[in-house]
Amino acid sequence: MATSLSSNPFLGISRKDGFHGLGSLSSSDVRNLSSPSSLQFSAASPTPKKLQVKAAGSTFGTHFRVTTYGESHGGGVGCVVDGVPPRRPLSEADLQGDLDRRRPGQSRITTPRKETDTCKILSGVYEGKTTGTPIHVFVPNTDQRGHDYTEMSIAYRPSHADATYDMKYGIRAVQGGGRSSARETIGRVAAGAIAKKILKEFSGTEVLAYVSQVHSVELPAGLVDHDTLTLDQIESNIVRCPDPEYAEKMIAAIDTIRVRGDSIGGIVTCIVKNCPRGLGSPVFDKLEAEFAKALMSLPATKGFEIGSGFAGTFLTGSEHNDEFFLDEHNRIRTKTNRSGGIQGGLSNGEIISMRIAFKPTATIGKKQHTVTRDKNETDLITRGRHDPCVVPRAVPMVEAMVALVLVDQLMAQHAQCNLFPLNEDLQDPLDLPKFVDADEAALSL
Repeated sequence: MATSLSSNPFLGISRKDGFHGLGSLSSSDVRNLSSPSSLQFSAASPTPKKLQVKAAGSTFGTHFRVTTYGESHGGGVGCVVDGVPPRRPLSEADLQGDLDRRRPGQSRITTPRKETDTCKILSGVYEGKTTGTPIHVFVPNTDQRGHDYTEMSIAYRPSHADATYDMKYGIRAVQGGGRSSARETIGRVAAGAIAKKILKEFSGTEVLAYVSQVHSVELPAGLVDHDTLTLDQIESNIVRCPDPEYAEKMIAAIDTIRVRGDSIGGIVTCIVKNCPRGLGSPVFDKLEAEFAKALMSLPATKGFEIGSGFAGTFLTGSEHNDEFFLDEHNRIRTKTNRSGGIQGGLSNGEIISMRIAFKPTATIGKKQHTVTRDKNETDLITRGRHDPCVVPRAVPMVEAMVALVLVDQLMAQHAQCNLFPLNEDLQDPLDLPKFVDADEAALSL
């Protein structure tokens, strides 16, 4: 008699075979088991011993992990940030600046929803310093208008996530679009503010984004000097374009479409200054691949470019290649930067430059043809308060996602490549500053 020890690929050992099957053997079968030659084992394919199902897309990062929660018309939104280094100064004020840049109702070209988006740190900070434990940030919702979504509870908004959420879950939060609302990004921006603070303190790294295109109004290439660009220049107008002349044209384009009850899209350009060299990993975790995933997870995104992007396809290799040279400090640099600060999936120390395309807002005040949840064709005119163009408020969201990627990769680089002494002929230090507080200095005496 031969018996087989097999495993179910999901539940473990099958109840029909193997040890669970011994209970159904006859007495003669049991006696046959005393003969070693009668017991045979079949070589089954290996089965995973850990049965792990990842949560449905609400957590981002490996070493610096961020989980966002909440919905547009629920009690509030926020995030839990794990992996923050301990003993670093942190307060609500460090987060509020970026949350204010993201909040609705900040100008006539954004949604008129009125929210202060005042944040509260509920854990992970003690006496103004991080403890190394998870940081919980909460922002209450205070200006919900659920009745604006009566029609949308029955009919699907064209090009919105209404229909696909029903297709996936069979249920959805109607008011405000639930998790598909851009209000979810509050948690990302709060976590990104923490990440930006770490980057600035650790290596002087700065992440800046600005609006480079609204509909057909596009900044000419090279008009903005990335070497000297500052946050004050970006924040000097309500559309967040650092060039005053083009900013006025962009604002006029949004005003024109806003009064028609329609919407337009645009492009946000993001740069990273003073990025440490070597961030990223070969093959599947290339730095630009991490950026692409992070940025394309933002609501309304439809395209991503880095460096020369799609325009690079019109160049030859000799035209596109960034030639190397040695600067006055004997450091390897590139004469041009068509690579966008990343080569082979790794940062090379030049300015990282990216462009992210955002589609026109799906929820508009014009009549559109659609279908209802019970599959009847109808026309829909949506109510509610929505951005005529999302790109001005998307700027801090883009900065946040880029900062989250960089901190995660910085931690990975420090853990793997800085564990032992560097090859100083080829590698740069990550420029860790001397974080020595007065109390720590006293302890060393």
